[in-house]
Amino acid sequence: MFDLIIKNATIPGRDQRVDIGCMEGRIETIAPNIEVEGAREIHADGNLVCPPFVDPHFHMDACLSLGLPRLNRSGTLLEGIKIWGELKPDLTAQAIKDRAMEMLTWSLAKGTLAIRTHVDVCDPSLMAVDVLLEVREEMKDLVDIQIVAFPQDGVLRSPGALDLLVRALDKGVDVVGGIPHFERTMDQGRESVRILCEIAAQRGLMVDMHCDESDDPHSRHVESLAYETTRLGLHGRVTGSHLTSMHSMDNYYVTKLIPLMAEAGLHCVSNPLVNIALQGRQDTYPKRRGLTRVPELMAGGVNVALGHDCVMDPWYPMGSHDMLEVAHMAAHCLHMTGVDGQEQLFGAVTTNGARIMGLSGYGLQPGCNADLIMLQAGSVMEAIRLKPPRLAVIRRGHVIAETDPVRARVHLPGKTKEVDFRLGRKDR
Repeated sequence: MFDLIIKNATIPGRDQRVDIGCMEGRIETIAPNIEVEGAREIHADGNLVCPPFVDPHFHMDACLSLGLPRLNRSGTLLEGIKIWGELKPDLTAQAIKDRAMEMLTWSLAKGTLAIRTHVDVCDPSLMAVDVLLEVREEMKDLVDIQIVAFPQDGVLRSPGALDLLVRALDKGVDVVGGIPHFERTMDQGRESVRILCEIAAQRGLMVDMHCDESDDPHSRHVESLAYETTRLGLHGRVTGSHLTSMHSMDNYYVTKLIPLMAEAGLHCVSNPLVNIALQGRQDTYPKRRGLTRVPELMAGGVNVALGHDCVMDPWYPMGSHDMLEVAHMAAHCLHMTGVDGQEQLFGAVTTNGARIMGLSGYGLQPGCNADLIMLQAGSVMEAIRLKPPRLAVIRRGHVIAETDPVRARVHLPGKTKEVDFRLGRKDR
C-alpha cells in the first residue's frame, strides 16, 4: 500500500495520463495504472500535476510592507529605495517575522515551496538576518528557504558592509550576494565582484548578485562575474540576477558575452513583474522593456530561471507570490507565447530555479521527494494562460494546502451554464 496515490494525472512532457504512487515522502512509481491501494487517493481527473514552483529571487525582509511609512507615488526604483531607507529605522524583528510568516502562507497556497530570499546586511544589528534564519528553521518542513547576504547599499560603498556580510555568513546565511552596479564607480563594482567571489570560494558557498539592474548598456558587471567564476572555479555555483542592462547592450557585444557566461556555467534570474515596472522609466518613446535576453541566453546554453522579486513592498505594490503570474508576464514581454517558449518558461519557474538553488530530490520521477502541485489545468499552456487554482499542494507526500475548483455560473436565457475558462481538456 502507498501512503498517497494521485490517479489519472497529466504531467509535463508526457501525453499519456498516469498514476503517481508515493511512499515515505518520496515518489515510488509513476505508471499508467497503479493497481495497489493508497492510504489516501487523490483523483486528478486529467489535471496537470507538476513539481512545486521555485522562486530563486525574492526579498522576504521587505515583503508586505506596502504603505510603510508611505506609498511610492511615482512607482520608481529610486523612490522605492528612499522609502525603504525611511522605513529601516522603524523596523522591528517581530514585524519582519510577522510579514514573512504571512507571506509564506501565501507561498504555500500558490505551490511555491522553494525560495531564495535576499536579506539586507547593511544594518549593524543584522536584525533581519536573525529573523529570516529563525523563519527558515521554523518552516523547514514546509518550504526550502535559502538566504543571500545582500549588501543593499553596496559592499564597498556602505561603511562596514563587508564586515557585516561576513558576520551574516558566520551566522549561517547560505549565499554570498552583491550589487556591483550600485557601487560608486565601475572600478569599485568590479572590485566588489572579485572580493565577494573570493569569499564564496574560500567558504565553499554559492554566489547570487544583483547585477547590472539598470538601463545603462555600459553596465557590464556580469562580464566580471563570469570572469571571476571561471578564475576561481565556481562553475555552476554563481547566479547573476536581473541583468537588465543586457536589454540595451550592443548586439555584437552580447554575442561575445553570452558564450562567456555559458563557459562559466553562470545561472541567470530574470524578474519580469518588477523589471517591466521599474525599467525604462527615463525613456520617452519607444520605451524599453528592460528585461534581460532570456530566449537568447537559453539558446546559448545558460540556465535561466524567473523570480518574483517583490510582493507588496516599496518597489512593487502588487503580487501574491504566484510564479505562474511571473511566467505569464514573461510570455508577453519576452515574445515567448509560442508552444516552445511557454514550455521553457514553465521550466523557468520550476526545474531551472531548482538547479540554481541546488535542491536535492527535486523533480517528478521515482526517487524524488513527493513534493507536487495539482493545478486546475490540463496542460502547461493552460496553466500559464489561466494561472489556475492549486487544487492540492503536497509536501513530502502530505497535502499542506488546498483550493476549491473555480467555476463561474453564467445565467443565459432559459438555462445556467458553468464556465471554467477551459477549451475542452487542454489548449489547442
